[in-house]
Formats: sequence, structure tokens, C-alpha cells
Amino acid sequence: MDYKLEVLLEQDNKFSLFMTNQIKEFNNDRSFHHKESRKKGYVVPINLIVSDENDQWIGGITAELYWNWVEIDVLWLNDQIRGMGIGTELLKRVEMIGAEKGAKNALLTTFEFQARNFYELNGYRVVGEIKDYPPGSSYYTMVKSLES
Repeated sequence: MDYKLEVLLEQDNKFSLFMTNQIKEFNNDRSFHHKESRKKGYVVPINLIVSDENDQWIGGITAELYWNWVEIDVLWLNDQIRGMGIGTELLKRVEMIGAEKGAKNALLTTFEFQARNFYELNGYRVVGEIKDYPPGSSYYTMVKSLES
């Protein structure tokens, strides 16, 4: 089969969508769990929003529940409210919601300069590390059992 290779060094949304759809179709054909997760309502979003007295967002957590896991996407707090226990409260709350809905484990990723120590203090353990990503730092995958 003849083919042509094109190098494009700029974003191409149409090509990105094509590639995403192709890998989804591939995964659906080979993994029951992937196929099930594509059904409407299977993935449950969890958003905990922290607002100030003027109803301005100053932090929160976003996560998704699927495959009996709760995956924490983003936990962020404004500098003015860090160190007050709010991050731990958000983490515990999203874990509790996940567990109530059947999650047995929690998963997240973090950079070394972000919050690895915070997550370890809250029971997470490193299960994967990419060193020197970005240069001079590490990127971690961390998990926690919600069954204990």
C-alpha cells in the first residue's frame, strides 16, 4: 500500500478529532469497559466549587467517576486560602462521594512542584514516575484505596 506522510507543526482540530474517534473505536472493539464508559450517564462528573463572599470562584476540585475509580482531574486553591485545610476537605469529600457511588480507588497525577507531599499525607502513593518531566522535575501517578 502506498502512503504519503505530511508533517504539520500546528494545531489541526479536524485531525485531532479524527484521531480521537479512531482510538475510541479501536478501544471499544477490544475493551468492554471502554465501550460501556461511552454510554450516556456512565461517567459521573464531580465538581466541588469554593467561592468567596462575593460568589467569586477561589478554588475547587474536578473529578470523574467511572470503572469503580474516582479520577481527580484538578485540585486548585487560591493562594489566600491555602494551608487552611480546605484542600484536604475537598479531597476527602470527593473520595467520599466516589466511594458512595461505588468507587474502590482514587487516581490522580501531579508534578513534583505541585502537591505530591500533600497527596501522600492524605494516603496516596506513587505508582508511577516520569523523571525530568518537565526538565528538573518529575511527574507522578498516584493512587489510593477507598476501601480501608
